[in-house]
Order: sequence, then C-alpha cells, then structure tokens
Amino acid sequence: MQPQLRAESPSNSIAGSEGEARGIEPPCWRLGTKIAFRFAFVYFSLYTLYFPLHFLSIPPVLLISQMYSSLWSAAVPWVSRHALHLSHDFGMDYLNTVGGSKDTTFVYVQVLCYLLIALLATVIWSLLDRQRRNYKWLHKWFTVYLRLNLAVGMIAYGVAKLFPLQFPPPSLSKLLETYGESSPMGLMWTFMGASRIYSIFGGAGEVLAGLLLVVPRLATLGALVCIGVMSNVLTLNLGYDIPVKLGSIHLILIAGFVVLPDLRRLVDFFVLNRRVEPAPAPPLFRRKWLNRVAIALQVAFGLLLLAYNLYHSEHLLRAIQARNTVPLYGIWSVDEFKIGGEVRPPLLSDPVRWNRIIVESDQDAGVQPMSGPVQHLYLHFDKQNRKFILAGHVPYGSAAFNYENPQPEVLILTGKMGGQPVSVTLHKEDESKFLLNSRGFHWIQDYSVNQ
Repeated sequence: MQPQLRAESPSNSIAGSEGEARGIEPPCWRLGTKIAFRFAFVYFSLYTLYFPLHFLSIPPVLLISQMYSSLWSAAVPWVSRHALHLSHDFGMDYLNTVGGSKDTTFVYVQVLCYLLIALLATVIWSLLDRQRRNYKWLHKWFTVYLRLNLAVGMIAYGVAKLFPLQFPPPSLSKLLETYGESSPMGLMWTFMGASRIYSIFGGAGEVLAGLLLVVPRLATLGALVCIGVMSNVLTLNLGYDIPVKLGSIHLILIAGFVVLPDLRRLVDFFVLNRRVEPAPAPPLFRRKWLNRVAIALQVAFGLLLLAYNLYHSEHLLRAIQARNTVPLYGIWSVDEFKIGGEVRPPLLSDPVRWNRIIVESDQDAGVQPMSGPVQHLYLHFDKQNRKFILAGHVPYGSAAFNYENPQPEVLILTGKMGGQPVSVTLHKEDESKFLLNSRGFHWIQDYSVNQ
C-alpha cells in the first residue's frame, strides 16, 4: 500500500529517512493509494478486531468484547431482515455457526456490513483528511498488527496439522462408510487424516509462514509462503465445499497487504529479470534501541505462540487418546441377535437387526443396521457395573445393556431396547486389516494399487 513512485536505491531511501527526520517534507502518496489504504485499514480492522479482544482476557477488554458481540448479534439480523429482506432465523448464537461452519448467513451478512462501513468511513475520512500527504507511520504500525494477526492463525492451524487434531486418522465409522455415503468435506477430511505425511507437510508450511511473519526482515517471505499455502487450502475448500472459504480468502488478502509494498520489486526480479536493490526495513521508532526491542518482542511473541500451541495441542491429543481407551473400543460384528427370545436372521432388508456396533470412545458409538448406513449415537459407560446406554436415533429408542467379555475378541450384550429384551453375541473385527490402514508406504511398486 506504499505509493508507487520510482525505484529507490538503499542510499536514496536512507537519505530520504534522514531527510524526514530533519524536517524535510515526506513524499506524497497518490490519491488512489491513499483511498485504498483508508478502505483497507477500516475493513481489516473490523475483520480482525477479535485478535486483541481474544488475547487480552482482562475484565475491561472482556466487557468491550461482550459489547462488541452484542452489537453484531443485534445488527446482523436487523440488516438481514430490513435491508436484505432475508427470512433467515439466526437464533441466539453470535456467530450463528452450525457444525463448525464459518460460512454461515450470519458471517456473510457481517462481512457485507464490514464492506459498507469501510466504504462509508473511507468517503468521510477522505473528505476530512484531504491534505494528508501519506500514511507512512500508520501503514508501518498497521502492517505489524496484521503480520502478528496472520501469524496467530497460521501457527494455530499449522500446529493442529502437525498433531493429528484437525485431521485425525479415519474413525472406525469412516472405515465402514462407502464413498457414496460420504460428503465432499468428509471425503477430504478422510483423505487428509489418512496421510500423516501430507498433513504434517501442510502444517509445517503454515507454521513456517507464521514464524517468518513475526520477523520484520523476513515478513515478505512469510507472507509469500502464506499466500502459497493458503491458496492450496482455499482450493481444497472450494473443491470439497468446506465452509471456511471466507476465512481462507481473508488470510490470503491480509498476506497480500503485507506483500504489496514489495510487489513491484518482486515483479522486477522474478518476472522482468531486472536487478533489484535491497529494500530498507522501515523503522518503527527513531531510536535504534527501541527498534531492537520491538523486533525482539515480535520474535518472542511468535516463539511463545508456537510454544503455547504445541503445549495445548499435545495436551488435547492426550485427552483424545484417553477417551479412545474404553474397554470396548473397536468394531464389533454381530453373530447372533435376539429380540424377545427370537433370533433374527441377518437379512439385508431388516432395519432393526444390527450388523455391527462401533465403539469410538467413552462417549461416541455407532450402530450399523442390516439395511442403511451407520447411525451415530451417544454412549454412556458404567465401567464399574459393566453397563452402557446407547441413546439417539436407534430403533425402539434408547438401549441399555450389560456386557461381558468371556474372551478378548468376544462380546455378549444382554439388556433392553425399546422395552423388549435383547441379547447380542458379537466378535471383534481387526480394523488394521482395512486396506486404508494396512497399505502403508512403498518406494518401489511394480503395479499400482488403486481401489
């Protein structure tokens, strides 16, 4: 967002900085540059305001955050109803997220409000500040703010990929699901989770971008890495209909804002094959020791951010692994199924008889009937009395069972389902034998395995 004047050598740039310090008038930005900066400043400030409110968890800031949330929770439905004439029911949720979606009607209307506010503010700002020659000081500090904001998102998302958190290995239910039953987003999640190498590679790229962004002299490189990595993410979001399209687009736009002052130099070097002189790093302060402190604080912020995310992710992974150590974890295939003392044969047309029961964790389970896909259920374990309850959309309502493990690979359930006595005998399947889990990696392949 710097003015496009002429290429400057380091000596000229340094002389210019010294001239400004001696009171010489700084260069004037073009009108279009000033207008564009005003719009970008207002819009990105509105979009990223969660950043300081999220990190400064102190009572005054929390109060401001609550007021800000309340403002948008009232403004967005009003604009939607009275200006856009939408009949959408936003409910009471501030972000109105459904199943982790960040592309909700609420968010789109909110972004539209950001655009309109930024346009109006730009007009007013341009009329009131017509004599301003440039915004070099404001641009420097706003770029620092956006760099740190961008680093927060990149490091957080990257570390979540380094650990199997954002893209965990395919669940037991996923292993039993056909491609046709999977949503495009579910298919992409499975594809990412099934390849730890690719997930770690993507996460490492995001973490690298975040760490480069906190070092002023490496910020342009960090922003370029961010644009490359996030362009891939955006393509996946578009191709697999993942509802974080707006978020990835804005990360690319913010990275573009950071790169923009060096855009002409990058084009000269990489496209036009011209000689490019090193660009001077614009200091934040006139005193050298203050600039050194500012650099040290930015680097320390990035390192602390990385350490916090690594610690938090490792702690979260341990909690998830602990949930997966329930006694009955696994895929259990039904050998015999009785209701009211009557054995029900394994007919594919039977919607009541179970084909399998899948225990994912101490809270999640699934039942696969003879006909139809896996039905996801809530599981409540009573380990002491060797009992569990299945609740959710199952035939005859919830089901309560006592369980026995006469052998590690054999399970016997006795209880009631919808008021009727039920007994089930099952054997455990070996999930490691699924091709997706067992295929592994091969340098040499005389023929492709593409099933």
